[in-house]
Amino acid sequence: MSTASLEVQHHEEPLRTRLLRWMRRDIRGSLSLLVLLTIIGIALFAPWIAPYSPTEQDVTRILVEPSAQNWLGTDDLGRDVLSRLIHGTSLSVYAAFLAVGVALLIGVPVGLIAGFMGGWIDIGISRLIDTLLSFPAIVLAVAVTGAMGISLTNGMIAVGLVFSPQLARLVRARTLVVRQELYVDAARCFGASTLRLLARHVTPNAIQPVIVQCTLLLAVALLAEASLSFLGLGVQPPDPSWGAMLARAYMFMEIAPEQMLAPGLMIMITALAFNTLGESLRVALDPTMKGL
Repeated sequence: MSTASLEVQHHEEPLRTRLLRWMRRDIRGSLSLLVLLTIIGIALFAPWIAPYSPTEQDVTRILVEPSAQNWLGTDDLGRDVLSRLIHGTSLSVYAAFLAVGVALLIGVPVGLIAGFMGGWIDIGISRLIDTLLSFPAIVLAVAVTGAMGISLTNGMIAVGLVFSPQLARLVRARTLVVRQELYVDAARCFGASTLRLLARHVTPNAIQPVIVQCTLLLAVALLAEASLSFLGLGVQPPDPSWGAMLARAYMFMEIAPEQMLAPGLMIMITALAFNTLGESLRVALDPTMKGL
């Protein structure tokens, strides 16, 4: 029996098969995915879709109502709200994926090492994770942003640092289960190194819950960006993001409340789509769930 024969790691249905079945059966998940792909498409092609420059000002058209010229009206500086909303999509989507990407780069390796190595390494990492999780997330993000400097990138790196303990704990828990499987013991008996065990046997089987968690964290990251921008710790003027637009519109809520509607709806729809997709993927990726 060769080491190559150990590559068949378990008897579950292939991931691709379960995802294809999910796309056929789960209408809510498919619609959520379609909404998110549309939003990502808008983010990628924003310069060609937006009718005006997001920073172009017209002081003769301040806080005008929606019209054929400006479909969503203009803000307090005469800038087209629709154009700023479209360009804000790019920054908001970038911010969400940056935060989750940072969390993945830190949390997954840390969780794998803690769960696979065990002993004092696991104890030390676990206590550090517990300490970080004891702090309120938004407070810790604000503190890290203040220390690193105020900008969108620094703000979302801070959010990613806050998210990383959650992913580390999730990956550690899954790794503790996977490392006890027979195929891991068999590979170890055939002389597989620690690095090969992690890369070929442990990581592929410990990563599935992370996919679902990352989808849910994207929604939280989007709301975190909006919160930081609302507090002035995210996107800086004149660049637009949904959170920054919401903060600006809040100043004129009494005289132009409709200014808050568009960015607020975009944040709500995108966060809801991420959450719905995450719940759907949880069912699709877990063969023990009913209906599969």
